[in-house]
Amino acid sequence: MSRNKKKAAEKAAEIPVEAPEETPVAENDEELTRVREELKTAQEDLTKKQKELDETIRLLQRNQADFENYRRRNNSVRAESYENGKRDAVMELLPSLDDFERIVSNADKADEAWVEGVKLVYRKFTDELKKLGLSEIEAEGKFDPNLHNAVLSEAADGVESETILAVLQKGYKMGDKILRHSMVKVSE
Repeated sequence: MSRNKKKAAEKAAEIPVEAPEETPVAENDEELTRVREELKTAQEDLTKKQKELDETIRLLQRNQADFENYRRRNNSVRAESYENGKRDAVMELLPSLDDFERIVSNADKADEAWVEGVKLVYRKFTDELKKLGLSEIEAEGKFDPNLHNAVLSEAADGVESETILAVLQKGYKMGDKILRHSMVKVSE
């Protein structure tokens, strides 16, 4: 500590400290009662405002949770709608796919260059449908009513009952959703 600061501290210690004047809380009983009532009213108002604040916070938290649930549900509905739209579009294209298959199967009667062109378009068409998730339902072996639609039945020697003998129209699915069941002929 510097010398000047020491001298200032010593002078300050020598100055007598006076007690602060007491200020009366209330001049009479009426004023004291009025102040107490104001204090009580202020405390009640504070408690009321705190309850309102707590209720507002709970309401905001509830609204936040509701919004999060809405957002999650909306994302799920949007994704499902998109998938449903894809399935609907592909279902509309299935008759064209059937026509292409009939053209390709009868191609031996037409000009070779034309046939190659049609086969190229057919491959491109089926590749694009596969990219969208379309897959053919296997229609060999045992009949499955969940995947196949038996439109004909025939007695066949040496073949187990309910075995698929022929596919009349291919069935398709997207993911685990059946778009069209395979139309088949089964053994009796």
